[in-house]
Amino acid sequence: MTVVDARGHRCPTPSLKLQKAFHAAAPGTRITLLATDPMARIDVPFLMQDLGGRVVSIDEADGVLTIAVETPGAPTG
Repeated sequence: MTVVDARGHRCPTPSLKLQKAFHAAAPGTRITLLATDPMARIDVPFLMQDLGGRVVSIDEADGVLTIAVETPGAPTG
């Protein structure tokens, strides 16, 4: 699992860091974004829609969002 630590950064940096990790990841990889910017809760689902990934979970504890996403799986057939 890949962890992208964007705590302390404001929009659009968390999404940009996640996008960079997403493009570098293998198919079916789970990536966890750590962010303190509340806009990440809104931005990441839109980003995943654009990139073809999916949001697995969004949790918040002590002001830190933990957003798990997954890259599209390997093609079948």
